[in-house]
Amino acid sequence: MKPSIHPTAIVEPGAQLGDGCVIHAGAIIRSGAILAEKVAVHPYAVVGGDPQVLRFDPATPTGVRVGAGTIVREYVTINRSTEKGGHTVVGSNSLLMACSHVAHDSVVGDNVVIANAVLIAGHVTVGNHAVLGGGSAYHQFCRVGEGAIVGGLARITQDIPPFVMAAERDEVSGLNLIGLRRRAVPREAIKELKEAFRLVYFQAGNIRELAARALAGGTLASAEARRFLEFIMAGTRGIARSRRPEASPEGDAD
Repeated sequence: MKPSIHPTAIVEPGAQLGDGCVIHAGAIIRSGAILAEKVAVHPYAVVGGDPQVLRFDPATPTGVRVGAGTIVREYVTINRSTEKGGHTVVGSNSLLMACSHVAHDSVVGDNVVIANAVLIAGHVTVGNHAVLGGGSAYHQFCRVGEGAIVGGLARITQDIPPFVMAAERDEVSGLNLIGLRRRAVPREAIKELKEAFRLVYFQAGNIRELAARALAGGTLASAEARRFLEFIMAGTRGIARSRRPEASPEGDAD
């Protein structure tokens, strides 16, 4: 099925639209943008605009990639990469709600929900199945792990581990148990995630060293627990910690 392009939309030469894409009134798809099949871009969104970087040369050949089935709502902006031949990436089956912004060189995974007015700075990575609450903002080079949920108006300047709930200023409050159960994560894997959470958040010390020790212990075999610990061990920014002594791996969602 050919793409559907409203007469008032602008699709620049060099942009690529997959089968079944729908480009609504006033939307702008800039050169270098690559949209997979069945992407919907709603009125006045801009996909592939120049990065908001003073030193950037607009002649640099860069772009944006948007995965199949993703919905880009009104006034969303997705800026292209700053690196020659590079792409800002938004995965498949994700939802970018109205007025949200994905800056240059960021990578957003599959099945991600980005609520209204979320601000994602450059070089941010967002894992699959993450949910970013309305009005939350993300410092450049931060990582948000898979399956994490971040509360509205949160200010994120440190890495958010997979499968956790976070809010306010880099504050982790527990595991996203509802999200895990909705994704049918096995009960035993959730049990191991709770134990991994306790091992790194309920003990004093360097959180990366605690994660490495927990992983080396060999008692946590589930893929989810290992990814949780390996995420904490990796990266260069700080890891979000709990500001509340009563934080629990059970989370407020249980």
